[in-house]
Amino acid sequence: MAELSPAAQAVLTAVTLTKYDVPPEGLPAFAEEMAPLLAAALRAAVAHTQRHPGHDIWQCDAEDLLAITDELEAQ
Repeated sequence: MAELSPAAQAVLTAVTLTKYDVPPEGLPAFAEEMAPLLAAALRAAVAHTQRHPGHDIWQCDAEDLLAITDELEAQ
């Protein structure tokens, strides 16, 4: 797997630690399987953010993202 940015690494690590209590390096096949799924999930979250009027700036409200995580964790 290619070297990831610290933010991308943190997301992938959160999943592997939550699922198996092992960092991604310990589960390379699982990490490679999860990476595109996590990317799809993050893209879906971004798709529900608002574009700042008159600018090419996207406004991503952390509270909105945390509300999504709370809802998913409650499942």
